[in-house]
Amino acid sequence: MDQTIFHLINEKWTSPALDLFMAALGDSEIWKPLFIAIGLGALFFGGFKARAFIVCLLLSLLIAELFTGILKSAFDRHRPKQVERVRMVELQKARPKFMSLFKKPTIRFSDQSDHNRSGPSFPSGHMWNNTIIAVYCTLFYRRRGWLYWIITAAVGYSRIYLGAHWPSDIIATLFLAVGEALLMLGLFELIWRTGARKWAPNLYAQRPGLIVGQVSNLLGKDSFHDRVKNLRHEK
Repeated sequence: MDQTIFHLINEKWTSPALDLFMAALGDSEIWKPLFIAIGLGALFFGGFKARAFIVCLLLSLLIAELFTGILKSAFDRHRPKQVERVRMVELQKARPKFMSLFKKPTIRFSDQSDHNRSGPSFPSGHMWNNTIIAVYCTLFYRRRGWLYWIITAAVGYSRIYLGAHWPSDIIATLFLAVGEALLMLGLFELIWRTGARKWAPNLYAQRPGLIVGQVSNLLGKDSFHDRVKNLRHEK
């Protein structure tokens, strides 16, 4: 089943428009300046929630690098292009990088030179990172944040389309990344509630949870009691 779905996506369900779109999604160098600009803008000009979002997200992404590295070494699963002759789409070289979007991508099939060019297939770093971003966007910006899941799904699909990962890699990575994101956010909430209560009580009274007004109560049930205590002290 894994190979059947892979070959359908990689070889059958293709088109010139999808070639360019999927290759662009799979090239992080194109989008890195945009993400850096958004992150810096949120840190310098955003409010508490925006800054908490960026800090927690960056820490989770750093830890994700460690997790994916360990899992890749442990499973050491070969990529499709390392064991089969698969269709590959590559953007042409350009400076700056985004100019490659205005050039027709190169289509070729994997050969012997691709066998040692990339690391293990599982888990997918692209899928893991974008899943973490999607989870954090959803939890911090519930009304609009869930839209990032569309990007995450497209990125996951692109990894199969480009011959970089098996479908099972993408699905398994999705669940692992969601688990890591929720675990890390729960840890950040605990650290915030413990540290801010002691070292920044005034700020803690205003912001008893990192995800204010949304799901912070699910991650720390003592926030209601904290508000009651604060009201008593004010009286």
